[in-house]
Amino acid sequence: MANKREIIKNIEVIVAAIAIALVIRTFVVQSFYIPSGSMKPTLLPGDYILVNKFIYGIRIPYTGARFFSYEKPERGDVIVFIYPGKPSLDFIKRVIGLPGEMVQIINGKIYIDNKLIPDPWAYFSKKEPPGFIQAVENYGPVLVPRNSYFVLGDNRNNSDDSRFWGFVPFKNVLGKAFLIYFSWNSKAHSIEHMVRWSRIGMLIH
Repeated sequence: MANKREIIKNIEVIVAAIAIALVIRTFVVQSFYIPSGSMKPTLLPGDYILVNKFIYGIRIPYTGARFFSYEKPERGDVIVFIYPGKPSLDFIKRVIGLPGEMVQIINGKIYIDNKLIPDPWAYFSKKEPPGFIQAVENYGPVLVPRNSYFVLGDNRNNSDDSRFWGFVPFKNVLGKAFLIYFSWNSKAHSIEHMVRWSRIGMLIH
C-alpha cells in the first residue's frame, strides 16, 4: 500500500512539473534554435536563444488574442513570430518599421517618413550571388499597416524578410529574443571549438 501511494505521489509530481513547464513555455519563456545566417552577426547558425513571451502581453495560442498587453514591439527589437501565411514556421527578424510609418530603402539606407534613420544593426555579407544585393538595396516606399511591423534580417544580403513577403501582424508575434544560452558551431574543425563559449550568456540587442 505504501509503495502504491509513493508511486501515485511521484506521478502527481511529474504531471505537475510537466504542466508548469508547458505553462512557462507557452506564456513566459521559450527556447529557439537559429538555423540560418539571416541575423548575422547578431545571431549565428547554431545559437540557442531564449525568448520573452509575455513582454508584449500574454498571447493565447491559435487565436492571436492577448491579455495584459502593456508594451508593443519597438524599432530595434529582435522578435520571433509566426511566418505570415505558413503557421508551421517561426521566423526571427528585427523590427524596423512601426505601424503607420512610411518605410523606404535607398541604396541600402533606411528612411522612415522620409528621414534617414540610424541603422547600427545592418551587416552586408559579400559572398552572395551576383545581382542579389541590387535586387534589395532599393525598396518602397511602403506604408506599414495598422497593428503590423516591417522587419529585416541584420544580414541584409541574405535574409528572407519584409522586403519579399510583406508585414508581420502583431497577432503573429510570439515574443522578444533576449539571451543566447548556448551556441554550437557544427562546422568547427575540432571538438574543442564546436562550443562557442564566448557567446553563452550574451544578451541580444
